Amino acid sequence: MKYLLPLFLFIALAIFLAIGLNLNPREIPSPLIDKPAPAFNLPILATPEQRLSQADFKGKVWLLNVWASWCVSCREEHPLLIELAKQNKVILVGLNYKDEMAAANAWLGKHGNPYNVSVMDADGRTGIDYGVYGVPETFVIDKRGVVRYKHTGPVQPGDLEKVFLPWIQQLEAESA
Repeated sequence: MKYLLPLFLFIALAIFLAIGLNLNPREIPSPLIDKPAPAFNLPILATPEQRLSQADFKGKVWLLNVWASWCVSCREEHPLLIELAKQNKVILVGLNYKDEMAAANAWLGKHGNPYNVSVMDADGRTGIDYGVYGVPETFVIDKRGVVRYKHTGPVQPGDLEKVFLPWIQQLEAESA
């Protein structure tokens, strides 16, 4: 028995390691899935005297993309967001996270603006409410204002066709 205990411990450790190696590190579970999107009332980046809230999108499927001018990964996903915006299949809302207004506007001016509207979360509180781990992150929100999917990290080329567009089509087909 004394010789079998280390063997059993080794086998158990190997099983846990194998399970861990097969997990996708991008799939960080979100407690928001199938729950109402957190409320916000934030200034619009282009016109800070105006405000926008998640309630403005009731009855519509929309994506909330958390981004910042200082985010290197945001630059990686940006051309894909431009492509998605050109398809005009979904409302794309930007949540400019912990950024300066001038820097954010300059960044969009330089790289193009895929967003229907972008709001400023200068202090990061709305990002915290959404459980943002890091930038970028993208949320799919249905017509009832419920978070249905969270994508952590930059959107990759296959994600539009394999993840986002199927979600959008499914949610557009559902009644509000």
